[in-house]
Amino acid sequence: MAGSTFGRLFAVTNFGESHGPMVGCVVDGCPPGLTLCAADLQPDLDRRRPGTSRHVTQRREPDLVQIVSGVFEGKTTGTPIGLLIQNEDQRSKDYDNLVQTFRPGHADYTYWHKYGLRDPRGGGRASARLTAPMVAAGAIAKKWLLEQYGCVIRGYLGQLGPIEIPFARWEDVSANPFFAPNAALVAPLEDYLDELRRAGDSVGARIHVVAERVPVGLGEPLYDKLDADIASAMMGINAVKGVEIGAGFRSVAQRGSEHGDELTPEGFASNHAGGVLGGISTGQPILVSLAIKPTSSIRIPRRSINSEGTAQSVHTEGRHDPCVGIRATPIAEAMLALVLIDHALAQRAQCADVKVSTPDIARKAQS
Repeated sequence: MAGSTFGRLFAVTNFGESHGPMVGCVVDGCPPGLTLCAADLQPDLDRRRPGTSRHVTQRREPDLVQIVSGVFEGKTTGTPIGLLIQNEDQRSKDYDNLVQTFRPGHADYTYWHKYGLRDPRGGGRASARLTAPMVAAGAIAKKWLLEQYGCVIRGYLGQLGPIEIPFARWEDVSANPFFAPNAALVAPLEDYLDELRRAGDSVGARIHVVAERVPVGLGEPLYDKLDADIASAMMGINAVKGVEIGAGFRSVAQRGSEHGDELTPEGFASNHAGGVLGGISTGQPILVSLAIKPTSSIRIPRRSINSEGTAQSVHTEGRHDPCVGIRATPIAEAMLALVLIDHALAQRAQCADVKVSTPDIARKAQS
């Protein structure tokens, strides 16, 4: 299967299936000398893992990560880092009725036509279970970026179905199971999810991710633009159907006099560009927004066909998130970190000796 490796200099090769014995990845290209242990990766995996509240799938996975190579005496060696996460709570019998039938909105139909066979258990390779190794790899990238540049990457839930969530405080994000930045809306979100779960239906979400203190100069002109790679990475996350950088689609209604971010000696006057100009980072915060579709696996019967093309009615049993976007925040953070470290390593290789007299006004404004 092609397409299982992400990145060029910091390359992550992902393997496993939802109901296989384990999932994992190999991280190749991590610089040597980074202090690293499993405890550095586990907090982000704990934020992503299932079973953490009644509002997400009740599959019970501890998601304890093992580092099996690439680290010696607590430091990365520059050789490939092997990360393993055991699958401990598979319930494959829940998918017995889907062996010959395609779930609407899921990858069953396309996998079948592409490969001529598929693993129906939990979606197999198409499952969001495969985001766990990427979160672990992203935690390595986050740590390196923080130590090298002071770069901090964090995200939050900006909308759940019809409920918009105005940003209040970063401190609120870690205090509730929704990653909501506004404590006043947690109770309405809980009521809405409880109602949705009883109905056997699902809903989408909007996630915002911010990377602060990003060095200026990351990204290449034309075909390796930083924002293009960010968009590609985010679209690689399960269920993501839209990506915005900065003002995104709001820029359609903006005039040039508003959208163009003015430069002053004290910093940029605004950040409609989302921290990227001409495919290259400005040093301002990178602003990314994701649209995540409703979970495809729902209990409500829906029309489909089987492998012979005969009409069928499909409903999905088992344990599923009524909104996959609830657990998507640490995944989006990880993918942004993986893009940034890849571009940072490329910048260091090609342009580390470039010096200009113009001050870094974005970093000055964030200091």
